[in-house]
Amino acid sequence: MSACGLDFGTSNTTLGTSDAGAPKLVALEDGNVTIPSAIFYSPVRIPEIGRAAIAAYIDGVDGRLMRSIKSVLGSSLIDERTVLGRERAPFRRVIADYLRIVKARAEKEIGHELTAVVHGRPVHFVDGDETGDKKAEDALKKIAKEIGFKHVLFQYEPIAAALDYEQRVTHEEIALIADIGGGTSDFSIVRLGPDRRAKPDRAHDILANDGVRIGGTDFDRKLSLEKLMPLFGFGSEMKRDGLGVPNGYFHDLATWHSINRLYDPKLIRQLHDVEKEAAEPHLIARLIKLAEERRGHALAGQVEAAKIALSDEPETEIALDWLEAGFAVGMTQDDLARGTSALADAIGARIKTCLDHAGLSADKIDALFLTGGSTKLVHVRAAIAVKLPGTKIVEGDIFGSVGTGLTLEAGRRFS
Repeated sequence: MSACGLDFGTSNTTLGTSDAGAPKLVALEDGNVTIPSAIFYSPVRIPEIGRAAIAAYIDGVDGRLMRSIKSVLGSSLIDERTVLGRERAPFRRVIADYLRIVKARAEKEIGHELTAVVHGRPVHFVDGDETGDKKAEDALKKIAKEIGFKHVLFQYEPIAAALDYEQRVTHEEIALIADIGGGTSDFSIVRLGPDRRAKPDRAHDILANDGVRIGGTDFDRKLSLEKLMPLFGFGSEMKRDGLGVPNGYFHDLATWHSINRLYDPKLIRQLHDVEKEAAEPHLIARLIKLAEERRGHALAGQVEAAKIALSDEPETEIALDWLEAGFAVGMTQDDLARGTSALADAIGARIKTCLDHAGLSADKIDALFLTGGSTKLVHVRAAIAVKLPGTKIVEGDIFGSVGTGLTLEAGRRFS
């Protein structure tokens, strides 16, 4: 039996094996072990995934780009169909197509078939809904079986990150693991140590698990609504009755898996009618231009890139010269923090919940281990760290810790 650990994330995916003894992430695209969770369907060729999918869309190839596809797990969309060229396909097929290609690439890289997997999963696919949570896991398990895995197990993503961190621990400690990914924020409190690594059952070392369905894509969405969408009419009014332009267009445009709705010819005709009645028609004209030229995904990518840039730089800008020559929108870290402070506070609040579940006070935590791309956001990191004053902060592999930990778990569970 050949096993792997698979971290299918909202934004990125990794897959690892331990064929040579030590866990190793497999190169999935052009030598990179991390691949964007994106798929592009073209009417004339097989689906592209990862960076190639994004590049095909940006290059203007006719087709449909889908990103953040994991986010449909735990939502009603998993049972719905979406337009792919001339057909309507279920969203679960989109996830299956993506993961099937990832699996095939990994098998080609390592030279043999993978038959067993430890899948990462958030602590909660769905907040406060055990039935919905189980439905999401069952859907992912069924997909894994469909693409060729004979044996499928799951592990919480923060627990996987803890197993990766444990490889560098030299003495026993209690760690709080914070995994802030693209779709969820997950926390675990775990007892770790060099003498515990070989234990076959670590259930008693897991002191608490908690999570919330907030992640990097939520920050993208809020930043887009705050800074970009007003340029296209969000918050503007109609002439006659003073009512606002319908908000649905802008919420769809700011959300990866619903952007495609704006390209529907019927909706574009509807936008032309809105333009005639809008108090600021030039803003709606911009929205129409965006829809007709299918620039929604590119704009969402620019927002995401701006957010990432603001992790390291105090300010950045988004170029919109396709609207007007030299047109650009500036953004600062303060803009990001102000527009998404409620999200950061909601993430930070889970720390106390997790401590309460473990029956521990903050001073009993020896280390705060951070992984996931959104831990780089200054105000998110601050919202977490303030709950654990004086605690040692340890940086994980932002995109690789969970995959490495899942690979360690696969080696243990399927040895």
